[in-house]
Amino acid sequence: MIPGVPIFIPARLKQAREARGLTMISLAELLDISKQAISQYENGSSSPRPEILERIASILKLPVEFFFRPVSDESHRKIFYRSMSSATKTARTRGERRYSWIREIVSFLSELVELPTVQFPTWKFPANPIQISDEDIQRAAQETRKFWGLGDGPISNVVWLLENKGAVVSRTMLAAETLDAFSEWDSVEDRPYFVLGADKGAAARSRFDAAHELGHVILHRQIDKLSLSRPADFRLIEQQAHSFAGYFLLPPSSFVNDFYVPSLDTLRALKSKWNVSIGMMMMHIARLGLISEDTGLRLWRSYARRGWKLKEPLDGDTPVEKPRMLKQAFELIIDKQILSREAVLSTLPLNATDIEELAGLPQGYLTGEQAESNLLLFTRKR
Repeated sequence: MIPGVPIFIPARLKQAREARGLTMISLAELLDISKQAISQYENGSSSPRPEILERIASILKLPVEFFFRPVSDESHRKIFYRSMSSATKTARTRGERRYSWIREIVSFLSELVELPTVQFPTWKFPANPIQISDEDIQRAAQETRKFWGLGDGPISNVVWLLENKGAVVSRTMLAAETLDAFSEWDSVEDRPYFVLGADKGAAARSRFDAAHELGHVILHRQIDKLSLSRPADFRLIEQQAHSFAGYFLLPPSSFVNDFYVPSLDTLRALKSKWNVSIGMMMMHIARLGLISEDTGLRLWRSYARRGWKLKEPLDGDTPVEKPRMLKQAFELIIDKQILSREAVLSTLPLNATDIEELAGLPQGYLTGEQAESNLLLFTRKR
């Protein structure tokens, strides 16, 4: 092996490079070294000299210590995406690498605070998605509401609901038009994770993304990982998660009573109550058989003419739901002086800006003045 930093972890370089959306060639150009050198660093046939590692860390905006930490095995992961198109492959890879950092953040926090207990339904659905019927999906949405004692009215905050039931939710930039969110039920921790895109600012659409990913967690926990790579299965799985989100956010037992005239003005009025998009409601009323195919086509044409495909009415009136669980955990650790900000950053060697974004902390929180916090969700581990 060519002399270099002996404790350098090759997988960390690949993880960091892909998290920044860089190819080997682009990173090599930034470092003014060869692509072959980057390849050798990543496959472990050589390691960078100290001065090269310093430059790598500077360009990738990570502490040098980041490259000395072992990485966890990720081969068991089964992640559900909203899109598997080739156009989003780089974005998916970037998202997965940043998701690994979320997992490291959660592991760090779990050593210091007690995260909310997971309280999700554990029903088993068929491993073959073809065997999951629409009746199964509607019943699953209804029973999930019942399991959580939600009644049949609008849900005030979907993200906080998921967090209060033990899910980890993070909102981050996913950098792809067709990549809105992804999720995983971690079989090792037995805890669900939801990563929501911060790229789009419409609260109603973001709530749908969260409910869609909840559909995957409820319906598709038993599905074989290989099914996600088969286009027909993937499309069916996505349709089923769409249906679940509709039934969960707009339970037929109450929503049908609100829908009295098949017009866009009616749906616009309902948007302020149910806080879901007009487009989503149009798909849902068609699914429920409340309108004919011709009426549906008329509504969609009118929807397009009004320019609502790009931005719907009321989109800017409601703030996007922001996760708070990880944020409050960090605030508890620092406010209660369990660890100082400096100790947090030395124990969790990631870029402070990355931690702040992934955990929903204010920019500069880990490097600036301490902010006031609400410590409702957590108790210190004893």
